[in-house]
Amino acid sequence: MRKPNPEYIDALKLVVKNSPYPRHMAMELDRIGLESCDLVLDLAQCHLQPFGIVHGGVIATLIDTATFWAAFLRLPQDTGLVNVDLKLNYLGPVTRGKLRAKGLCLRPGRSISYSEAKVFDEKKTLIAHGTSTLMALPGKGLAMDIPKFIE
Repeated sequence: MRKPNPEYIDALKLVVKNSPYPRHMAMELDRIGLESCDLVLDLAQCHLQPFGIVHGGVIATLIDTATFWAAFLRLPQDTGLVNVDLKLNYLGPVTRGKLRAKGLCLRPGRSISYSEAKVFDEKKTLIAHGTSTLMALPGKGLAMDIPKFIE
């Protein structure tokens, strides 16, 4: 079985960290494996809705992003990925701290993959769960000169 290249993983995490939307959201790709990932998000005032709790869109972003990265590494080097649906349930409110999204690819595929994500607060309480179907986009991969896998 092919193993992810640690040099590629480090470069990928840096690309994500320096991308406009994750930087704007204060969201970071903390860990990525063949079929899983962890994202962290440090909550700030800008993530809250008028009632003082985290806006649902912030949670949806975490689930959308975690399902994506959980399915990403199995794809060929030149292939990108896009979510084609997103289903989620909000299970509890959160007002401050750090959120962690754990993504897991339940069914990797060459053209269609299916992933889930769970979002936890600092007390490890489950606050949201979601799933996504993802479609591979051949020829739309990240332009990185580092091989994705080591043999």
